[in-house]
Amino acid sequence: MAENYTDPSGNTQAFRAFAADTTETPAESSSRTGLIIGVAVLVVLLVALAGWLAVN
Repeated sequence: MAENYTDPSGNTQAFRAFAADTTETPAESSSRTGLIIGVAVLVVLLVALAGWLAVN
């Protein structure tokens, strides 16, 4: 381990900053939501294309 390593639980202020760090959670959920919406739109377009081809 490096000599200048600071344990976040070493003092209260550092621990609170460490515990309050939630920068990754919103990014993951929004990217997953966008992926689900994109797949749903693609499925709707494929079903519409198949229906249009069946009619013609």
